[in-house]
Amino acid sequence: MTGLTVAFEVVDVFTDRPYAGNPLAVVLDADELATEQLQAIAREFNLSETAFPLKAPDGATYRLRIFTPATEMPFAGHPSVGAAWVLHRLGRIDAGPNVQACGAGLLPVHVTPNGATLTGGTPSLSEPLDPAPLLEAVGLDQSDLAGPAPRWAGVGIDFGYLLVRREALSRVRVDPGRVAALGRSGIALVSWDGAVARSRVFPGGLGIPEDPATGSAALGLGVFLAESLGDGEHAYVVEQGHEMGRPATLSCTVEVVAGAAVRTTVTGQVVPVSRGEIQVP
Repeated sequence: MTGLTVAFEVVDVFTDRPYAGNPLAVVLDADELATEQLQAIAREFNLSETAFPLKAPDGATYRLRIFTPATEMPFAGHPSVGAAWVLHRLGRIDAGPNVQACGAGLLPVHVTPNGATLTGGTPSLSEPLDPAPLLEAVGLDQSDLAGPAPRWAGVGIDFGYLLVRREALSRVRVDPGRVAALGRSGIALVSWDGAVARSRVFPGGLGIPEDPATGSAALGLGVFLAESLGDGEHAYVVEQGHEMGRPATLSCTVEVVAGAAVRTTVTGQVVPVSRGEIQVP
């Protein structure tokens, strides 16, 4: 390889074994690269997201920029968890509490030897939505619904949450164009039993047809469910990626005050897969 290179590591996030969960490329020491170069590297990896940990601004341990193959994201869950773990494994940040700066603000990340816990940003929740456009975008109908009306919800980026019957998850026929036309970050299709959510996430306009493990959507699910859960702190689990052959487990909490979410967390394990160097565009 000729020319300037930067080091990278690929890890699988929200899993305890390789080749499951959500793969992530973490590209190191890219502070001097332009946005166009970062986007080109993310397009080359062609994973759902590529993370670039950078020098810390005031009040943070490090800064994180996150790119899909098509665009930059202000915030995402599995890049936040995976990048924090890689930085700790390399001795660049300590275990325990850290602060990540990103487009969603300054977010606490607690790192352990096996993974990390990310605290979401400010919760947001829309008024109830007409389910018809969301159902049409994923090839389902009114008979598949199982729960309250869909809403946009999130903690930095918003997803449209659509609660459906468990069997409907295997009958999805997603139309990426319709998903993108809805706006926001896409659709989170969820089967919920009161403690465990089985989820499929279809991002909108990000160059990703389906995501195998979506920390931001798992965090937002707590915001969506908060009113039905009641006040207090609640734990829930999101299972995702099974239909893609990449099973993932996301362990979450939501703190509810006066019927609304005020704090959400997602915890996941991280496993290494590969490392190397990539040429700078």
